[in-house]
Amino acid sequence: MTSLIRGLLAATAIVSMPFAAHAADVKSVIDGLPDVLKAQYDGAPQKVLPSAWDNFTPPAKPWKWCHSESYQGNPWRVSVTKELKRLVDGLIADGTVSSFEVSDSNNDPSQQINQIRAFIDKKCSIITSIPGSATALDDAVDAAAKAGIPFITAAGSITSPNAINVDSNYARWGYDMMTAIGKAKPDASVLVVEGIAGHPIVVQEKQGADKALGENKGLKVARTVNGNWTANVTKTVVLQAIATNPAPIDAVWTTGSESRVVAEAFAEAGRPAPLITGSITGDALGYWKANPDKYRFEGHAVLPGWTAQTLFRVGERMLDGQKPKLNTLLIPIPPVHAAELDKWYKDCMTPDAVSVFPVPPTDPMPEDVLDAYFANPAPTKGWDYSKVPDACAK
Repeated sequence: MTSLIRGLLAATAIVSMPFAAHAADVKSVIDGLPDVLKAQYDGAPQKVLPSAWDNFTPPAKPWKWCHSESYQGNPWRVSVTKELKRLVDGLIADGTVSSFEVSDSNNDPSQQINQIRAFIDKKCSIITSIPGSATALDDAVDAAAKAGIPFITAAGSITSPNAINVDSNYARWGYDMMTAIGKAKPDASVLVVEGIAGHPIVVQEKQGADKALGENKGLKVARTVNGNWTANVTKTVVLQAIATNPAPIDAVWTTGSESRVVAEAFAEAGRPAPLITGSITGDALGYWKANPDKYRFEGHAVLPGWTAQTLFRVGERMLDGQKPKLNTLLIPIPPVHAAELDKWYKDCMTPDAVSVFPVPPTDPMPEDVLDAYFANPAPTKGWDYSKVPDACAK
């Protein structure tokens, strides 16, 4: 509690607020949200507080947009940066933004802290980020807030009350995926493939999976490995797990975009196709189209496109003077069921299309729904879902 109070007092952007009122204030805000958003907070592991940016006065235009990445070692993360740059470039074209700068710490929290502090020194107008740690960046984020620079995360919340986290309920996602396995085969033997050890999302997903395992006593974990959300790493650890577990493996609970290489590993090992969970991708859909008997999937679309888009939209709205009501804005994750794979498939999706990610048929976060997160909402400048590039666009 003491460190939280220090963080609040340190930021000039913050309005003083009695801590006893926090729970009531947050509950009141969540209760007033549309049902689709309210449901996201049920069991959410993130710490939800009132926004610390009630008194934020945006800097004069043109703005300097800075993006702090913790990892660019897989196509998903590269695609997030590419889409964010596309959107910010639109604001550069109309003179609203002067520049877009990206840093990459390659999974080194100390390096990411240094890069954030360099952005502060460069007087960035805003810092967006995919953080590499839930806690390590807090002091740097507090320093940004003290300098009047909003720090907005995606794909993983951080604990500083001065951040605005544009996130999803990954504990719920982990729970839903493991529950789906239990429904398909109540006594399944499950290979658990996690992402980058220690990443905030990995921790949340595992919490959800463990809860589902506690409720589905027939499910047994054959082994737990880390695929690092990277295809070659995932395939290697899955092949190793298969080789050392001759007993049947009925399902693979994954937390990333590598379901295609998981299916390939089982096929190469001559093992029956397991039910695989995770996030759908273009290469997985291509593999399914070519090998419908070797790919079984039940999951969601945790896609780089809408991750970048919601990050951009919240950032632009804040620079436009709009006030988020909460520090954690949860975005629904679109479900993808086995019977619907044909609706997501496009001709450019082949088993080798590792940089192709599906585009949801409709915006997962319509503007009128996003409005509910802001005290003074207005349309996002530079945003039009109909102009989002097709999955097959070069």
